[in-house]
Amino acid sequence: MNVLNNTIVYALIMLIAGIGIPIMGAMSGGLGARLQSPALAAVILFVVGFVLSIMFLFFVEGVPKSIPKEPIPIQYYLGGVFIIFYTLSITWVGPRFGIGNAVCFVLLGQLISMSVIDHFSLMGAIHYPISIQRITGLIFMALGVFLVVKRF
Repeated sequence: MNVLNNTIVYALIMLIAGIGIPIMGAMSGGLGARLQSPALAAVILFVVGFVLSIMFLFFVEGVPKSIPKEPIPIQYYLGGVFIIFYTLSITWVGPRFGIGNAVCFVLLGQLISMSVIDHFSLMGAIHYPISIQRITGLIFMALGVFLVVKRF
């Protein structure tokens, strides 16, 4: 598979993941509202996610043959904190603020964060410096968020 095909496949996978974020938010928020507990909803969602992750590990990747020889820096494990924060926040905020509104701000936060991560090559990311074009895009995205949300 050549680089262009990889790029298209990667872009499509991430497009589908992006489509799933508001769907997940609506489902999570609905579960939290029906259970009257965003925390309980998050626990249930993580149990389901854990089971599916284990199944993927064993049936798709297979049992790991070895463990890394070098220690892995702790910050790489802290991604779980952001998973928990996102799940709890979308489960609690989504039904109150609107899934569309919540996801718009999530998207804006993602764009700002990815720009900083890329600019400084944080955590081994590929270096893409912040440029006038990127800053202009972020400004337009911020303006777009404020034009799309319903409560502002």
